[in-house]
Amino acid sequence: MEKKKEETKSLSPFIETRDLNSLGKKTGNLYKSINVVSKRASQLNATLKEELHKKLEEFASSTDNLEEVFENREQIEISKYYEKLPKVALQALNEFLNDEIYVKDNDFDPSK
Repeated sequence: MEKKKEETKSLSPFIETRDLNSLGKKTGNLYKSINVVSKRASQLNATLKEELHKKLEEFASSTDNLEEVFENREQIEISKYYEKLPKVALQALNEFLNDEIYVKDNDFDPSK
């Protein structure tokens, strides 16, 4: 999982034009391809959200104390790390274009 995170850091956060014909060829339909990317982005988002909540749970306390300032700094660092990660839609699209996503479609025959 850590290796995958390191690879995603190298993704460009900028908008790039994509060849829609090649995107549609992977499933036989552009809209199916977009749907696959969308579902994968939702999966990635849920995973990141769960991971972030687990890390921030450590800081949840019902009492105030002097260490609160230090804890807030750690929370800020964690939040900054997750803010700098590429958007999940870019990650999902990159996985789709690199054939890292398995798509099962009974209606599509790539030999046609």
